[in-house]
Amino acid sequence: MGLVLDATSHTPLHRQIGEQVRRAILERRLAPGQRLPSSRLMASELEVARGTVLLAMDQLIAEGYLVAQAASGLSVANDLPDEMLATPRTEPAGAPANDVTDTSALSRRARTVLRDAMPSFGFEEAPLAFPTGQPDREAFPFALWARLLEREWRRPAWAVASALHPFGHAGLRAAIADYLGAARGFTCTPQSIVITTGVRQSLSLLAWLALDPDEAAWIEEPGFVGTREALALAGVRAAPIPVDEQGFAVERAMAAAPEAKLAVVAPAHHFPLGTVLGLQRRLELLSWAERHKGWIAEDDYDGEYRYAGRPLAPLRALDRSSRVAFLASFSKLLFPALRLSYVVLPEALVPAAEKRMTAEPTRPSLLGQGALARFIADGHFATHLRRTRLLYAARQEALLAGLERHLARWLEAERDPGGMHLIARPVAAIAPAFDDRTVCVAAAHAGIALSPLSACYAGRRRRHGLILGYAGTPEPAIAPACAALARVLHRARP
Repeated sequence: MGLVLDATSHTPLHRQIGEQVRRAILERRLAPGQRLPSSRLMASELEVARGTVLLAMDQLIAEGYLVAQAASGLSVANDLPDEMLATPRTEPAGAPANDVTDTSALSRRARTVLRDAMPSFGFEEAPLAFPTGQPDREAFPFALWARLLEREWRRPAWAVASALHPFGHAGLRAAIADYLGAARGFTCTPQSIVITTGVRQSLSLLAWLALDPDEAAWIEEPGFVGTREALALAGVRAAPIPVDEQGFAVERAMAAAPEAKLAVVAPAHHFPLGTVLGLQRRLELLSWAERHKGWIAEDDYDGEYRYAGRPLAPLRALDRSSRVAFLASFSKLLFPALRLSYVVLPEALVPAAEKRMTAEPTRPSLLGQGALARFIADGHFATHLRRTRLLYAARQEALLAGLERHLARWLEAERDPGGMHLIARPVAAIAPAFDDRTVCVAAAHAGIALSPLSACYAGRRRRHGLILGYAGTPEPAIAPACAALARVLHRARP
C-alpha cells in the first residue's frame, strides 16, 4: 500500500496510517471496492501493534472511507462522492504550482522537442487513416507467429537462454544472410550482421565505428528525421545535401561539405520524396567512397515494396571495396512492436562493432528473434511480402482515387512505383498560404494521422506538403478519410 511511518514524528502512528490510507483513496491509488490487507498483515509489515492499525481503520470506517464486511474484511467504500475523489492534493505553502505548460525547468533541446512535436495518438488509439511507416495490422499471420514463438521457447537452446552473442540470435543472422543472397542479390556472412532495435541504433552504431566526434556525414535534404537524431547520438555532425529530381548528387555534396566521411542515403526509395537513385549516381557515390576512404549507409527502409518496373540492385550489391553498410527494418514490414532491425556491416568494422555491442546497454529483445529466424527460413517472410505488395499497390490506387475525388481542390499527388506512402502537395492556388503543420494538427483532432513534409528539412528553406501513409489504412477506410480531410481543409481555408 506504500505506507511509510516515521517513528520520530510527533504525529501518532495510528494517525499517520489513517492519513496515508485516506490520501491513497482520494488520489484513486486505492480504487472503490478494493480490498485492503488484513490488520494482522498490515501490522506485521509496518512493525506496529495490531491495535494501532485497528484504531486507524476504525476512524476511516467512521468517516465513510472504508466499509467492513464480515467475510471479506475491509474494503474501500463504493459510494464516495465524485467531488471527493477529484480533490487535488494540497501543496505546502509557497510550493510552486504543478503547471505542465511551464517549460522553464527544461533544457533548450527538451523545449525544442516540445515546441516542434506534432499531436500524437494515444498508445491504445488507432487513427482513422494515413499513419506513416505503419504496415497493415490484419495482414500479418499472428496465429502462425504464436506457434513459432511457442516452438522457440518450449525448450530453448542453451545458447539462446544464456549469454547471447552481442550481434543477436545466430539463427536469425544466418536466415537474413540467406534471404539477402536470394532476394536482394548480394552475399554477406552472418558474422557481419548486427540485430538492432531500429534504424537509429543501426546508424548510430555505424557512425560511432566509422567517424570521430564532430566529423561530418552527408544526409539527404529533405530526409528522415531519425537520421539526424542517430548521428547526434554518435556525436557526428550532419551536413544536409539538397536532393533533386534524380536524388542524391555527390558533386553537390562535395561542394557543400568536402570533408564528410559518411553518406547516408535511401537509394531504393528516398524518404519522403520517393526518388529512386539512378545507376550513374550510384556508381559516382561508390567511386567517392573508394577514392576518399568514405563510408555509405544504405537505408533500405521500404525497398521490398516495388509495384512497377524492376528495382535497381542495392548499392551493397555493386560495392567492390566494402564501403557500404546495408540497413533494413522488420518493424515496418511485419509489425511495429517487433522492434527488430539489422545492419550488414563492412567486414573491416565487424571486430570493433563486437566490442561496442558488448558494452551496449540497449539490446533488441530476444523474445521474437528465434521465431523470426524460422519465419524467414521457412519461406513465410517472402510469402508475406508478396501478399502485402499486392495489398499496398491496391491501397495506393485507392488513395490516389480518393485524393482526386475529394481533395483535388487543395492537394495533388503523383503515383509512386514503390513505397508505403505518398506526398500530397498543395495546388498552386493555395501553396503560398499552406502550412502543413497547422493542417496536421487540425487533422489529428479529426482522427487522421498525417506527417508534415516541412519537418523533414534540416535547413530553413522548406517545402510544405502532407505525407500520407497508406499501407496501414484498410482500403474501405481510405475514401471516408479523404472526405474527412477535405472537411478539415475546408474549415482551415488554406
